[in-house]
This record gives sequence, structure tokens and C-alpha cells, in this order.
Amino acid sequence: MATKLPRGLDGRTRDQDPPKAGEIRQKRGDTLVSTLRREYGDGFAVGIRSDAKLETVRERTGKSLHQLVRDMPKKK
Repeated sequence: MATKLPRGLDGRTRDQDPPKAGEIRQKRGDTLVSTLRREYGDGFAVGIRSDAKLETVRERTGKSLHQLVRDMPKKK
């Protein structure tokens, strides 16, 4: 079972062990788009199937998860 990691002041999980201590953890590439839509909303990765993996979205768009979330349409 995965252990819950503490979140930083900005709410993001950071690595705890050297040599990457303090770096922001990257979301796993095998995370499904459907999972990310539950977390970020239905506007995440519009036009991409919900059973696609994050690594596929990164390859197709050339964007990181942070950029994809930032570029999502704003809610009205």
C-alpha cells in the first residue's frame, strides 16, 4: 500500500529522500486521463480519450501536466 506523503505549503508533494529532496514529485506517466479529470475537472485534455495515459498526452501535446492544467478553459 502506498504511503501518504506530506504536502508542502503550496499543496504539492515533494520528494523526501536525497538526492532529490525538496523537488516536486512528477505525476506517474501511467496515470489515466479519467483519473486526472476527476482531480482537475472535465476540461482536462479535451479531445483525448479517458483511457489514455498521461505519458501519451505529454507526447501528443508536448506539454507537462502543469502546462495542461494551466491551459485548461476557465470556468464561467
